[in-house]
Amino acid sequence: MKLLIPLSLLCCLSLHAQYSRDNIYSDFVLYNQRVKFDQYLREQTIKATFEKTLNSETEDYYREACWAVSQYVLQSPVVEKGLHNLFNGYNGLEPATKRALLEAAYASYPNIFYKEMTQLMQQETSPRFFAMQAVYLYRIDHSSKKTAALRQQLHSHFPGYDTLPVLKELDHYLLHHDSLAHAATPPLDVLFAQQKITGQKIIYSFQRWNRDYAGLAVIQNADGHFCRDTSGRLLVFRQLARSGSDLPYFITNGSTPQGIYSIQGTAVSHNNLIGPTPNIQLVMPFEADSVYWHHAVDSTKPALDNYLGILPASWQSYDPMTEAFYAGKIGRTEIIAHGTTIDPDYFKDKPYYPLTPTMGCLCAQENWNMFTGKINSSEQFNLVSTFLSTPGDTGYLMVININDLPQPVSREEIEQMVNAFEHNKKEAVSKGQPLFIFKGGFVHNGGE
Repeated sequence: MKLLIPLSLLCCLSLHAQYSRDNIYSDFVLYNQRVKFDQYLREQTIKATFEKTLNSETEDYYREACWAVSQYVLQSPVVEKGLHNLFNGYNGLEPATKRALLEAAYASYPNIFYKEMTQLMQQETSPRFFAMQAVYLYRIDHSSKKTAALRQQLHSHFPGYDTLPVLKELDHYLLHHDSLAHAATPPLDVLFAQQKITGQKIIYSFQRWNRDYAGLAVIQNADGHFCRDTSGRLLVFRQLARSGSDLPYFITNGSTPQGIYSIQGTAVSHNNLIGPTPNIQLVMPFEADSVYWHHAVDSTKPALDNYLGILPASWQSYDPMTEAFYAGKIGRTEIIAHGTTIDPDYFKDKPYYPLTPTMGCLCAQENWNMFTGKINSSEQFNLVSTFLSTPGDTGYLMVININDLPQPVSREEIEQMVNAFEHNKKEAVSKGQPLFIFKGGFVHNGGE
C-alpha cells in the first residue's frame, strides 16, 4: 500500500468549464476508510517496519516509513528508534533512503539529531544532502557566529559550490534568510498595478515567513479588478504553503517557494491524498519553458530577465521573488494548488490546523462529510470556481511572504491592501488621469 504517490504519476483530466460541487465525492474521507488507513499507517507502515532489522531487504520499507513520517509529521518512540537505526547505517543507504531520512528528521525532530547531522556534514559528498544537513543545523542555531561557520564549511567542503545551483542557493539562504524574514516587501500597490502589463489573471497567495501560519489567496482578473462577492466584499481563500517537512524552498518537498508560477488550467487528480476537488495546474521556470509564458517575451534575453519582467521595477531587486526561479533551476517541479482529503486530526496540535501540509504545494482548506463522502465546505472549490468565473483558465500565481507575524494572514490585512489600491485607482480614473506604472508607484501624467 503506497501512502504517497508522486505527482508525476497523477492522472489529471483537464477541464475548461465550471465544475459541479455536487458531483465531487471521495470514499477516502469516509469514517471507516480513515480508521483503516490510520491503523495501517501506524501499525504497518511505521511500527512493523521500524521494528525490523535494517538491511537490503527492509530498506525500501524504511524509506516508505520515512515519507509517511514527513507527510504526517509523526513523533513516537518507535519513529525515533527507526530514524536512529537509519542514521547508524547511513553510509550503506541508497540515495533515495538518505533523502527520505533527512527529510523525516527535519520534519519531526527539529533538534535531537544535531550530533548526527554535524558528523554527516564532515563527510557528505552529495550537494543536496549537505544542504539538508546544513539547514537542519541552521534552524537550531542561526546566530551570526554559527552561520559564518556553516558557510565556511560549505565553501571549504565544496570549493565550486557557486557552480552548483542547490549549494549556491544554500549559501544565499544562510547569508540572507534571517534579514529578509524581518524586512518589508516593496509596495504591493505597485505590484497590483503592474498586472496591466501582462493583461493576465493573477492569483496572489499571501503567506507568512513562518509557514506554520496559513495564508490567504485573492484573484485579480484580466481587467485589473479583484474578485468580490455580490455585496462587493473581497473574496479571499485560505491556503497553506507549508510542506510536511517545512524544509526551505530550494529543497525538493520543502515549503512552497515564493515567486511567480504559470497557471496552466485546472484538472482533477486521482491521488487519494489530494482528493477529487479541481486543482489549479502550475508550472515553474525550467519545468516547462515552452508553456510558461502567457505574454510576449524577448527570447534573446536571459530567462531571469524575462521572469523579472513580470514584476514592477521596485520588485525586481527583491530577492525572495526569485525563489521559484532558482528552485525550478535546481529541479523542483509539480507544485500545484489543490485541496486535501487528509484527516486534519493528524495536525490538531499545530498552528495551521485544520489545514493540512503537503509535499510543497499550495493546499486550500476543505471539510468533508465522513459519512457521505461529500464536501461540507471547500476553499479550494471556491478558489477554482472564482478563477473560472471570468474568461480564460490561464495566468500567473504569485506566492509572497508579506511579513513574519506569528499568526495566520487575516482578511483585514489583505482587504486593507487591495481596497487602498482600488480606491487610488478609482480616484485617478475619476480625475481623468490614466494610471501608469513607474518605479516608485503610481504616476498619472506620463507614459508606460
